[in-house]
Order: sequence, then structure tokens, then C-alpha cells
Amino acid sequence: MEMFIDGRYTPALSGKVMDVTDPTTGARFDSVPLGDAADADAAIRAAARAFPTWARVPMTERVRVQKACAQALRDHAPRIGAVLHRELGRPLPGCIGEIARSADLLDIYAEEGLRLQATMALGAAPGERTMVTRDPVGVVVAITPFNYPITLLMFKLGAALIAGCPVVAKPSEDTPLSTILLAELFHAAGLPAGLFNVVTGARDLGEALVAHPVPRKIAFTGSVPAGKAIAAAAAGTMKRVTLELGGHSAAIVCADADLDRAAAAIIRHGFANSGQFCYRVNRLYVERPVYQALLDRLVAGVRALTLAPAGGTGDLGPLVNARIFATSEAQVADARSRGARIVAGGDRATGPGFDGGCYLPPTLIADATPDMLIMREETFGPVIGIAPVDSPAEALHLANDSRFGLAGFVFTGDLAKGLALCEGFEAGSVWLNDIQRSSHHVPFGGMKESGLGREKGRYGVESYLEYKTIYLSWEPPL
Repeated sequence: MEMFIDGRYTPALSGKVMDVTDPTTGARFDSVPLGDAADADAAIRAAARAFPTWARVPMTERVRVQKACAQALRDHAPRIGAVLHRELGRPLPGCIGEIARSADLLDIYAEEGLRLQATMALGAAPGERTMVTRDPVGVVVAITPFNYPITLLMFKLGAALIAGCPVVAKPSEDTPLSTILLAELFHAAGLPAGLFNVVTGARDLGEALVAHPVPRKIAFTGSVPAGKAIAAAAAGTMKRVTLELGGHSAAIVCADADLDRAAAAIIRHGFANSGQFCYRVNRLYVERPVYQALLDRLVAGVRALTLAPAGGTGDLGPLVNARIFATSEAQVADARSRGARIVAGGDRATGPGFDGGCYLPPTLIADATPDMLIMREETFGPVIGIAPVDSPAEALHLANDSRFGLAGFVFTGDLAKGLALCEGFEAGSVWLNDIQRSSHHVPFGGMKESGLGREKGRYGVESYLEYKTIYLSWEPPL
């Protein structure tokens, strides 16, 4: 499959390609262009040509086009989902669900566009007015990871397009195909050429996109080191940045919590997509009186989950590649060496249907201590560290003793205590007594090294707009 630039499929100018592999087997099944700086320039120039026209399109027309794209996404969810399933390895129902949820976000962004307003303040003298309006920031570069490639792209693309900005997207090397198909689909649904371009390649392509002088904003989801490098490079041309970076999210379970509800939520959220997402439960602090009781429930729930072998079905697929798997493997080994108990999972799954992929059963590490990697570093895999604590205050202190601040989770039967813990969490989003999907209507993003800026809802749209103040003067007729 080729890149999608200026409304058509395009090979790399160098003619080079890179393989796309099936994570369940490790086998190559397709290829995409291995783009470089020349391809980055071609895509950015196409976006720049499309920008002036799109910026002048009335909001109602932008909304109509975006809603048509959202409907096309729904109509083709099985097709795009099947491609995503093949390149990511996640069970097919989850892939199709991601496509449908992404369409919902496109619609929400479109509706937020209709709510944007300019203001006109009364002047200080007759014949004077001051108007404050919003202009689209310009060409946007969107760099997205493998784990939720369509949803995380929609965080950026849906907001940028409705604000009037064209986008050049660089998907992960692991999951480029679904993003390319999406660009073709949106073009067929009526999105003008040049507004959604997709280039594929490795790190040097991303660096070329960020360093290019034309784009005015970089929107990135990925690792903390990569985000820091992007922020530093973007500063050279004063580009805006939205960075949604790593998470190492903590959950607190108090002694008065509903343990069945807490265990179900933690298992559901901690092991979705084989733990490959940023705001999952990564570490757990439990008051001692209920520590063993909760641990028993977690072990029972985890053992009920199944792995989906190559060509088969199950709850969890493989990790996307050996590099991602290695982090989970290293954290489990570190915990073992420091005296933790591995009470579920912990060893790579092998045998027919598993040998070709990086499969790790859902893993629980009990009696974890603060010096262990599982309690200090993001895992991005199906592993949760669990530690006993003597009080909610101790739990909150340990939860906040981290360079990350993306999400937090609290379980308690005392509403006042729960609200106090939520307010004390140093995190961009906090859940109390359940863990739902993050809402499309409210801001999503992190504190500390978990990122800069917010996405989703009106907050996401606003990050693609510049304020402009216009001073009006005229000679009063009376």
C-alpha cells in the first residue's frame, strides 16, 4: 500500500518500502513506503496549498463534510477494523469498536465547531469597537502510536479539520495501513484533496516533519522521550505542540470499597488491548485490611481471561512487537528478583498459535515495593503491580510520587473521602468507584511529564485556533 498525498496514492520518492507484519505470527503481509524528508516536504506542501481555501469554507460546510466522513467511517467499520486487526493483533471486535467510537468523536468535534463564536466588546469611545475572533493555526503534523491508531488520530484530525487546518499524519510503523485507508475513505466521502495526507516511514521522517518550517502545530501521542525531543525541535520555529505522553496510572482501593466492583473495573481497564494504552491501571495501592481479599478477586478474574492465538479468538491479543514485549518481561523479572510474588501470569505463552507472536498472559505482581520498575515506570503491557498500604494518605502520596500524571482511580464507600482523594491526585483525569472510557466531551491530557495541552471536546478544537483581536474605528454619523 502507498502513502496518500494530495488526494491520491503516492510511493516514496526514493522507491524504498518497509514491511508490515502480523503480530500474531510475525509474518510479513504487506508493505508501505519508507518515506524521508522529501516525502515530508511533498505532503506538507500539499497541505499548505489546501489551507487557504479550507480556512475560508463556512463552518456549516466544514461540519457537513466532517459528518459525512464520520458516517463513512461507520459504514466501513468492518473493513477498516479488519485491517487494524491484522496489523495490531487486537481481537477483531475491539478493532471494529475503535472505528465506531472514532466516528462519534468526529461528530462531537463537528458540533463543537458550530459553537465557536467571535466577540465584540463595546469600545471606550464613540466609533470604536474591539472584535476578538479565531483563526485556524495552519498546517498540522499529527504523529500517532500503534495502540489505538484511529482513535488517537481522530483526537487530532477531527479537531484540526473543523478548526480549518489541514493535516499531515504519520502513523506508527507497526500500524500504518488502517490510517492510509482512512485517508482514502475520507477523500471519497468529500474531504477535499490535501486536507488529510498520510506519510509513512521511520524516525527520520518524523524528525523531518517536525523540523519543517511550514507547519504551525505538532500533535503527538507517544513516549515521554520522543515528546521531549519533539517539543525541543518545535521550539526552533515556535510551533505549537499538543503532547499526550506516557502514563503510569495508579489506583487506590480503600478498606471500605466495594471490592467486587473495584476488581472488575481494574481487570477490565488494566488488561484491555493487552495493556497497550496510556491511561490504564498500571499500579495499585490497597489498604491492608482488604489487601488479600482484593488480591483473591483479581487473581480469579484474571485467570478467566483468555489469549487469542493466531487465527483464533480470545480476550487478549499479542503485544505488537518484541520491543514492547521486552518492557513487560523486564519488569516482571525485576519484581521477581526483588522478592515480589507473581500471582498470575508472568511467563510468555508458547505453543501452537502463540510461538510466532509476543504473547504474555495477564500478570499480577503482588507485594510490590516502590523500588521495583513496575511501580516506577510505564509498562505498556498486561502487567499490574500491587502494594499494600496503611492508609489512604499513604496511598495518595505513593500515587503522586511519580513523574507521570495522566490518570488516577479511587475506590471507596465514603464519598467525602473519595472526592478528597480525587482532588489530591496529580493527574489530568481521575475516576471514582468505576472506570469508564474517557468521554469525548471533556478534556483529556496529562500533568507533569505526561504531556502538554488537552484533546477532545471544545478543548481540543480550541488548541487548533489562534486568537485574533481586530480594532474597529469609524466616524460616528451622529
